[in-house]
Amino acid sequence: MGVAGTFSHSFKVDSPNVKYTDGEIHSLYNYETTELVHENRNGKYQWIVKPKTVQYEFKTDTHVPKLGVMLVGWGGNNGSTLTGGVIANREGISWATKDKVQQANYFGSLTQASSIRVGSFNGEEIYAPFKSLLPMVNPDDIVFGGWDISNMNLADAMGRAKVFDIDLQKQLRPYMEHMVPLPESTIPISSRPIRDHEKNKVDKVVVLWTANTERYSNVVVGLNDTIESLMASLERNEAEISPSTLYAIACVLENVPFVNGSPQNTFVPGLIDLAIQRNSLIGGDDFKSGQTKMKSVLVDFLPTSIVSYNHLGNNDGMNLSAPQTFRSKEISKSNVVDDMVASNGILYEPGEHPDHVVVIKYVPYVGDSKRAMDEYTSEIFMGGKSTIVLHNTCEDSLLAAPIILDLVLLAELSTRIQLKADGEVPPGTPVVNALSKQRAMLENILRACVGLAPENNMILEYK
Repeated sequence: MGVAGTFSHSFKVDSPNVKYTDGEIHSLYNYETTELVHENRNGKYQWIVKPKTVQYEFKTDTHVPKLGVMLVGWGGNNGSTLTGGVIANREGISWATKDKVQQANYFGSLTQASSIRVGSFNGEEIYAPFKSLLPMVNPDDIVFGGWDISNMNLADAMGRAKVFDIDLQKQLRPYMEHMVPLPESTIPISSRPIRDHEKNKVDKVVVLWTANTERYSNVVVGLNDTIESLMASLERNEAEISPSTLYAIACVLENVPFVNGSPQNTFVPGLIDLAIQRNSLIGGDDFKSGQTKMKSVLVDFLPTSIVSYNHLGNNDGMNLSAPQTFRSKEISKSNVVDDMVASNGILYEPGEHPDHVVVIKYVPYVGDSKRAMDEYTSEIFMGGKSTIVLHNTCEDSLLAAPIILDLVLLAELSTRIQLKADGEVPPGTPVVNALSKQRAMLENILRACVGLAPENNMILEYK
């Protein structure tokens, strides 16, 4: 480790609240929060805010497993791009572009290409790689598999996607020609394909849905609102139980983490209850990799009007041209402003919501290169207005692939973390939309596992 800057190796925390054993890290962590009570005092209601401390015990298994990742929609643009990208990094591939010789990298991945502040030394900030906080799976070691409606091998799927440069495709082809997805007809209600993948010299499996967006499922009493109704509907082969929900059920029954990367309501109430009952990990609601990611940052400007337009030419664009599936995407894009509205009762009256319009058009010519245009209008001081206009061109799958990678790595890591509180903790996790809050939440949970305080940016040590 140098005097300042970023060090590359793992580190150990020296604290009476942290104990390292041969295979585990034990941490005692005091979680500082607040408890709110609405009280009537002298005929007037007011909020009483009480500081509260809850002690948590974290136990992290430090044995890093051989990880298998099964993608639903493996042969699509995202699946072939992620698989090829991991192979290129594993093999140290470089390739010629019209500008330069490009080296494989994991840019865009929080776990692989970002750092966290661990403290200061002689006034200099010291950073460590995010992945050094806790022992994590090396993405180069992942064994890929999955399902697709096409029987095209991954090399041909990569060529069809037209995401990678030709020189890179040529070098990747020998590694990917033998990779053929399982047919979608083997929807794993028996969980057999998942078990077979576990036999493929891997210790754990994570399943992630990166297939096309489905329409929203109707949540109906007696159909999918409880565990019993959902499982009975499964026995009757009810058409309203979506394919993504079927995959998720199989994963819950096998205690295999399932991540949803599309905006449909895969997690119907009966499925959520089943996952809680069996203590199985499910999560995810669209990747939010481009325009919506920017939106989750720019909502801090507290706009009164947001107008978003997209056009793209990949399968996602074609699928979203159908009104029912577009509605799923429209809902997920709109939800990103919910945190902002709920957090500011000064600017937004109860029931008030910014005007928010989303348009997506399918333009085959642009392929995976997505165009997005946004206009954000905010009311400012004394009746003024501020308008921000953005134009964003991006390769859709090159943005999504590192997010998929982070999701499967963090899902696996979470299965090795156990926590116990000194009080009752309700199951389930509320959705956090703001990007900065998501990043802080992930970083601070991992810091808690090794007994480090959350990064609060107060820098009181300098005052």
